[in-house]
Formats: sequence, C-alpha cells, structure tokens
Amino acid sequence: MKKTLLAILILFSAFYASAQDRGSWGIGPKINLYTHTGRGAVFGIGGYFRYSLTDALRLETGIVIPCKSECSVDIGCDAHYLFHITEQWSLFPTVGVNVNDLGKWSCGFDVGGGCDYRITRRWSTSLMLKYLSLIHIPEPTRLRRISY
Repeated sequence: MKKTLLAILILFSAFYASAQDRGSWGIGPKINLYTHTGRGAVFGIGGYFRYSLTDALRLETGIVIPCKSECSVDIGCDAHYLFHITEQWSLFPTVGVNVNDLGKWSCGFDVGGGCDYRITRRWSTSLMLKYLSLIHIPEPTRLRRISY
C-alpha cells in the first residue's frame, strides 16, 4: 500500500504546467494527506490553478476531494512568495484561507512553506507542508413555529 501510494504521489506531482514568471499560469493535479483529523489520516485527490502576479508572488486556488466517507470537499486559496535559489529551485512561504468538510464544515487559515523544482521550462514539481487552523461552522438552527 505504501509503495502504491508513493508511486501515485510521484506520478501526480511530476506532471503539471509551471507558473513562475509574471503573468503566467499553471494547472495540475494535487494530492493531499491530512493528519490529526480525529479520524486518522485522510488522503485526497484534486487539482489546482496558479497565477503569477509578479516573478516572486503567485496565487494558488485548489479543490481536493478527500477519499474518506462523510468527507466531501476541501477548497483553498493561497499566496506564495518565491525565493529563487537557483534557476531550477525555489523556496516559498505560503499563507491562505481554507474551507473543508473533514467531518464537520470548517473554515480557517493556513500557513506553511514549500519548494519548487523546475524540470523543464514548462514543467515543474512542488512539495508543500501547511498547518491549517480551522473553526467549525455551526449547523444552521431550524426555526420552529408554534401557532395557536
């Protein structure tokens, strides 16, 4: 199981279009692994869209479908500030907002960091580690009407 999961992760992470130059954009598959959910580790598959506002600042939106019963979606929007270490390597801090349904509907913010490795001019791969701070959204109260 671990070898299969690692092979899928490598396959998905290695194939997406790059967005590291001003005005460029990129799309690609995304694999998430959620820990400390209170329900064990949760694996999710989805996609993302990146747009570079400048050479160093880019935005990323993504949607991930967790592969666990009673979980429906994870939607996030992050900002990355790229530090170009070499022509191929970039490091970046990330901050963003997140809404998900990992057990109960939650919203909050995330902070973290990551790195990009540019394989070719148009293809690269990323690895990110983020901490999510979530607040559970209370379920709507049902109004009861009593008539006499």
